[in-house]
Amino acid sequence: MYKKEEAKQLRKEFWTKFGQYMKPVLGADGGRTNWINYKTGVKGIQFRMDADQKNAWIAVEISRKDAEISGMIYEQFVQLRRVFESVAGEDWVWQEEYIMPNGQPISRIYQSLEEVNMFRPEDQASIIGFLKPRIIQLDEFWSLVSHEFRIFKNT
Repeated sequence: MYKKEEAKQLRKEFWTKFGQYMKPVLGADGGRTNWINYKTGVKGIQFRMDADQKNAWIAVEISRKDAEISGMIYEQFVQLRRVFESVAGEDWVWQEEYIMPNGQPISRIYQSLEEVNMFRPEDQASIIGFLKPRIIQLDEFWSLVSHEFRIFKNT
């Protein structure tokens, strides 16, 4: 078990390494992309990646204060599921209702890699190999469909 500060430092080192690894990769639009802190440009739609001592995951998270708008955004994703699956090339888990550890309800679409530990150096290449193609695929998907979500930009 790691002390809080040690775990924080190891996390920082991992995400710095991931960021450096992804830096030369251009986005679907041909420009530079902040892969770790990906901006969709639509409030309440985030692409998140994380890893801990048990697994790594990547997700599209939908969270708005207005539950009705969140539901509408999730339904828009459902309508675009074929496009999503075509770009992703694999099945992802779709959860209309998920409760975050802090109690906040969200919707999410995610994929996870089980039985890896981001604090073990020998697992880090596997985690990066898992996250890299999936964040690139999310970027490609978003470049194809983001216009479908412009109605939610200022709501």
